[in-house]
Amino acid sequence: MISSPSRSVALVTLGCTRNEVDSEELAGRLAAEGWILVDDAADADVAVVNTCGFVEQAKKDSIDVLLEASARKDEGRTQAVVAVGCLAERYGEQLAAELPEADAVLGFDSYADMSNRLKAILAGERPASHTPSDRRQLLPLSPVQRQSGASAVAVPGHGDPTSPEQGPTVLDPADVNADVTSPGPAPASGPRVIRARLDGRPWAPLKIASGCDRRCAFCAIPMFRGAFVSRRPTDIVAEARWLAERGVKEVFLVSENSTSYGKDLGDLALLEKLLPELTAIDGIERVRVSYLQPAEIRPGLLDAMSSTPGVVPYFDISFQHASAPLLRRMRRFGSREAFLALLDDVRRRLPQAGIRSNVIVGFPGETEEDLAELEAFLIAARLDVVGVFGYSDEDGTEAEGYGDKLPEHVVGERVSRFAALIEELNLQRAEERVGESVDVLVEEIDHEEGQVVGRALHQGPDVDGVTILEIDLCDGVAVGDTVRALVVGTEGIDLLAEPA
Repeated sequence: MISSPSRSVALVTLGCTRNEVDSEELAGRLAAEGWILVDDAADADVAVVNTCGFVEQAKKDSIDVLLEASARKDEGRTQAVVAVGCLAERYGEQLAAELPEADAVLGFDSYADMSNRLKAILAGERPASHTPSDRRQLLPLSPVQRQSGASAVAVPGHGDPTSPEQGPTVLDPADVNADVTSPGPAPASGPRVIRARLDGRPWAPLKIASGCDRRCAFCAIPMFRGAFVSRRPTDIVAEARWLAERGVKEVFLVSENSTSYGKDLGDLALLEKLLPELTAIDGIERVRVSYLQPAEIRPGLLDAMSSTPGVVPYFDISFQHASAPLLRRMRRFGSREAFLALLDDVRRRLPQAGIRSNVIVGFPGETEEDLAELEAFLIAARLDVVGVFGYSDEDGTEAEGYGDKLPEHVVGERVSRFAALIEELNLQRAEERVGESVDVLVEEIDHEEGQVVGRALHQGPDVDGVTILEIDLCDGVAVGDTVRALVVGTEGIDLLAEPA
């Protein structure tokens, strides 16, 4: 029997950590089908670009990467460029019409059969582009009914939609040629893991849920990510154990709304019960929770996050604004007073907790009084990191139809104004940490600069700054080690520390 030639694929990931999980699931599926995973798209037969469709700039970045990859087809090995991810799911046929350079635009429903799709594309076929729909309508309206119907709906990052006993075996890319097996019984250790690591970082995102049931007036995510669906705790624990076996020390729990976890499984307190299971896994030293909705944060969750050894003192809270009237217009809840009271609750339990958030300025109808409320909140809140976004219309959202839109230049002025304020406040907060003892997870050792770079407990991956140690004080330290250190200075929001 003549074996088919090996095909190679590069996955280019844009956007958030949730997309990173989706890419590694795709990588696992493709590796199990014999595809060779490569880092550089120019060295691959197929470049699969996992796009982001969150905000206007992210859309532009995704299109730029697709165009760049397509332009390089004549220069290297690449024969096809395929768009997947949120932008492809959200716009589908429209994206394909406007971007003929892409050889295919595939939606989430194609992920389980991605290998055959890519083989067909390399064989010269041009598959029909994804037809977008409101994915909220694919699952029952009642959260408690969703788990029974979830197997029929593609939910990226949740593994195989079939039962654990029938899922395919998936290994690391390095092991693909050694022991790829056909579908069979699930391993004795628990459900299968459909994932292949695409980097060697000592931390990894771990998806606990997908979709969102909230109806924020400015947000389109529920339309293309769908209604809220929790992953089963057994699947999450199995994947965390799999990650630990591959050297991961910190798991970063991601979703569109982690505070809703478990509601469709009949237990809204399920996250509190899951955290100790994750921290008990051999090799997992840190569990970090992301994306908490302030209106849904319960005292029980705060207690669990503050008292469970191994859960880091880190709170990623989506405030978005602080003016009560404007928040109502956004279809959200809260106020400056309520948010500050919540922060007091957090810091009463964990005085050194890291707290980050995002805010939107320039929302339709936003007044100077609204901005004054937001400014007062930010000054009092002492947040470690804040991202500021200027409002822009998102297709299909409620706010797209609002009146009282602010001119683009006014929105830009407000972004600049608050970006400057937030930068100053974040620098002040970093300076407050001088003199603190921190545990730094080493992520990079730069011998040329003489530095060890890592993150303290209050610093989330990629966007919350880093902690820098002098390399000559860290003899014998390797990536993945944890170093106890004393903060002695700052560089912007980055901390400078000396090993204790």
